[in-house]
Parts: sequence; C-alpha cells; structure tokens
Amino acid sequence: MRIGRKQKLGHWSKNDTALTIMALPTTVWYILFAYLPMFGVIIAFKNFRIQPGRGFFSNLLTSEWAGFKNFEFIIRSNSLGIILRNTILYNVVFIILGAVITVGLAILISHMRNKKGSKIYQTMMCFPHFMSWVVVSYFLMAFLNQDNGLFNTMLRQSGREPIAWYLTASVWPMILVIMNIWKGTGYGMIIYLSSIAGIDGTMYEAAMIDGATKLQQVRYITLPSLKPVIVMMFILSIGRIFYTDFGLFYQLSGGASGSIFNTTATLDTFVFNSLRAGSPLGMTAAVTVAQSIACMLTILGANQIVKWVDRDSAII
Repeated sequence: MRIGRKQKLGHWSKNDTALTIMALPTTVWYILFAYLPMFGVIIAFKNFRIQPGRGFFSNLLTSEWAGFKNFEFIIRSNSLGIILRNTILYNVVFIILGAVITVGLAILISHMRNKKGSKIYQTMMCFPHFMSWVVVSYFLMAFLNQDNGLFNTMLRQSGREPIAWYLTASVWPMILVIMNIWKGTGYGMIIYLSSIAGIDGTMYEAAMIDGATKLQQVRYITLPSLKPVIVMMFILSIGRIFYTDFGLFYQLSGGASGSIFNTTATLDTFVFNSLRAGSPLGMTAAVTVAQSIACMLTILGANQIVKWVDRDSAII
C-alpha cells in the first residue's frame, strides 16, 4: 500500500537540515581543536627556531628540516627506560583496578534498595572528579607535610619518626594509585550504572523465581550484559596507555623530579620538564608524536585481539 509520496534516495529533508544544524557546533569544534592543530606535527621534523619579527607559521615554514633527528632526543635519553616503565605500568594498574572497582561499585549501588541513598553515594563518589589536581595537591600536602602534616603528626604522637613523604620514592606508587582511583572511580561508574539501568528487569524477576541469589544474578545476568561496555572501555583505555594524567603525576609529587623521579616521572612530565629546561621545541614535539603513533598502534592491536576472541565486542 502506497502512503504519501515516495521520496528519492538521497533526498534532503527538513530533518536532515535540523540534524546538520545540531551537529554543526561539534563539527566546528573538532575542526578547530582536533584537525587544524595537526598541522603542528611538522614541528617534530624541523629545527624550529623563533626569529624576531616573524609569525608562528613563518618561523615554522622557514625552519630547517631535521628529518628524524629530533626523535633521537628521547631514544638517547638516559631516563627512557624509567619513564616508559612508569608510564606503562601505572596505566596497566589503573586500567585493571579501575575496571574492577568501577564495575563492582556500580553493581553494588544498582542493587541498593534505598534509591535515595544510592543517589547520594553516587553524587559523593562523582564529586572528586570535578576537583582540579592543583586543589587536590594542597589537600594532599596537608596530610603529607613533613613538619605539620596529619600523618606525621600522628606518627610523632605514637612515638615514631616522621616520614619525608616528598623525598621517599617508595611510597609514591601507592599514593598515585590511590589518588587516581579516588578521583576517577565515581565518574567512570556512571557509564556502567547507565548500562545496568538498561538491562531488562524481567530477567532478574525470572532469576528470582528460579531461586537465584544476588551473586548468581550478577554473575549470569549483570556481568554478561556489561561485557560489551567493559570491553569497549578496555580498548579505549589501552589506546592511552602511553599517556598519563599530567596533573596527577606532576602536581601531586611537586614536579616529578628529585629523589622521587624514578617512581613519579612519566612521558608527559618528562616533556614538560624538558621544555622548562630549555630543550628545543622540535625534540619535545617528537616525543608527543611518538606517543600518538604508539597509542594508535596499541588501540588498533587491542581491537584486533578482541575481534579474534569475540568479533561482536570489537569497536571497529
């Protein structure tokens, strides 16, 4: 039965116009802040020099080509092994603990009978995400200050020697992991809570009729339903395994240098400290380009492995 007038394939409708207008701000944002800045990748292959009286683009185009010599800056660095180890190992710990804790808390909160209480807990857990690492660093200093910090005050009162936290390298892996989980768990939990809310409630009702316990419901209903989301978040996290949260490592540790360099320095803090020390911009730009290429390869590799195991769970 024919209803109305047939539209030709590819016909532009009013709905297409409305959707295009809605998507326009996001498109402009991506062009300005994601695609146009990619022109700056050229810096990594040039001996970039700033000459008086010339603009940025003029200096960039007139600077001599260096080829891949700038990439030797990171390869020849004596700290390459340390910063790569820290960057990768910290991210591996963050990915594993982040997935386990966020999924676990999301399941616990979703099964709370007191819905008002669950909203309060969710809000309290999300609050740290909106705090700047600069602000958090001052709160952390109130606990770790050698002279009048809370922890050292408690140690003195118990007859123990105070600890120079900002000079003791061995304590910082634990501090950084705890602070990362504290700040990011609540926000990451939102994705899993929304996915749990979309699970068909009749499945739980049928499981309760069959005598399934809460643990069995989580094992056979909730976790299988969350599997695509967990895999997707895992792949996206793997894609940033060569990047670290600059504020976490730099602000909290007071510069990621000195006696705690071996346990706090990462690729991002290394680049920033190199710029502060006066290293050529082309060399530091080469490090960030290498980071981007490495992350691209890791996310494609992780997606391919997931595709081999379970094709439906792959992103691409």
